[in-house]
Amino acid sequence: MNGIGILIAIAIPILGGAFVPLLDFGSRRARESYVMAIVLAASVYTLSLLASGQGTSFVLYHLTSTIDITFRIDRYGSIFALLVSVLWPLASLYAFEYMSHLHKKNRFFGFYTMCFGITLGVAFAGNFITMYLFYELLTLVTVPLITHEGTREAKVAGVKYLVYSIAGATAAFIGMIAVLSHGGSLEFDVIGLGSAATPENRRLFDLAFLFMFFGFGVKSAVWPLHGWLPTAGVAPTPVTALLHAVAVVKSGVFAIGRVVYFTYDAGYLDGSFVQKVGLLFSAFTIIYGTVMAWKEMHFKKRLAYSTVSNLSYIVFAFLLVTPSGLEAGLLHMIFHGVMKIALFFVAGAVMHQSGRIYVTELRGFGKAMPVSIAVFTVASLALTGIPPLCGFLSKFAIAEAAVEESTPFAYFGIAALLISAIFTAAYLLTICIRAYFPPADFEPWSLKSVKEANWYMTLPLVLLAAAIILLGCFPGPLMRFIGGVVPAAFPGL
Repeated sequence: MNGIGILIAIAIPILGGAFVPLLDFGSRRARESYVMAIVLAASVYTLSLLASGQGTSFVLYHLTSTIDITFRIDRYGSIFALLVSVLWPLASLYAFEYMSHLHKKNRFFGFYTMCFGITLGVAFAGNFITMYLFYELLTLVTVPLITHEGTREAKVAGVKYLVYSIAGATAAFIGMIAVLSHGGSLEFDVIGLGSAATPENRRLFDLAFLFMFFGFGVKSAVWPLHGWLPTAGVAPTPVTALLHAVAVVKSGVFAIGRVVYFTYDAGYLDGSFVQKVGLLFSAFTIIYGTVMAWKEMHFKKRLAYSTVSNLSYIVFAFLLVTPSGLEAGLLHMIFHGVMKIALFFVAGAVMHQSGRIYVTELRGFGKAMPVSIAVFTVASLALTGIPPLCGFLSKFAIAEAAVEESTPFAYFGIAALLISAIFTAAYLLTICIRAYFPPADFEPWSLKSVKEANWYMTLPLVLLAAAIILLGCFPGPLMRFIGGVVPAAFPGL
């Protein structure tokens, strides 16, 4: 396969999205048809690349004699690209209805579509420089989406997100340069720093790792760098769904995985001081995020703190630096994306149809919006870790990987997982109970005008609920696909 196909997959949504604000569509249907055609074309083309293009690479530009803008299809990046390509068409369809009554829709869908291509650029980056370039572009293209409403609150959220992201990217860049200038490689298809480390440069490599871990930890919402994420909930729900489930936050954990397994390596990190720091911060974030979600009454902010917690499940699994930890982290990256986007879509549907924004206002919604609340219940049970839904499998896999590691820091992570499971049930299932079993003094007439959203919003919800169930009952093909990343991350096995 010609490596230029990778560039085509990335370019379709970037160029297609760039033209949206420039075109006079004349009608809502024309704009929706154009955007969906671009998104479906990019998704189908990307999935075809994943099916046949493993190992394909393409050098776009030589920056220097040793630094290139390079793209590559490997199994690790393919897992992220798979998640993005499957969920983006559903998110676009949902967004058509959600944004129907809001302003500046051409600008919104332009940036929204471009974000798809830039996220694919992160997934298909063949080296650290290329990943960093698209990682930064992702920040720039999502700021207008966060500030789309134009309110003071939206502008503050956008500035906060930009400051956090630039600071994090700067830290990651410092770590990257330190590695490059002391014998390390920025390529992802070589053995990591275990072979380049010496007693003299070990301390510098450790410091560089911490810069990259906390730098990319901004988008991964590792405590105390998580503050931008709940604030960004002011954005339209199609944006927050992708911010919290797919594009931005998953780019952060994806980048941490690249650093752990393809810039450094398991042999270097296993038992090291920096591994213990990473495990400690990720385990603490798991607990912190879930407790804050339990305390939060705003519907979308509660889900945002839930994201803070669940992202660190993935980070914790990656930092176990074992084959089972890598597989478990990638499995939760996929499953969390499906579960969390379903939860945010329900929150957006409720807000769109009723204007209710607090969980205490959701009494009786089980009858008013039966499809949405049923999907929310399925996704909540899955995220809590109830079998046979998909969330149980990924959380159990993470706990199992931690037990195999058998270190005090791994056991601390297991305790964090157990505490998180209890609080997750509390902050999600109480919403379901309110919706289905309102108190005796509830007045049904108060929801007389509330009804289910149209098929633009309900179809993605139903498909996501079906995916949550099917992935839990039949995970074999996906787990085998994920297992293919182990030989590249652990070449000695």
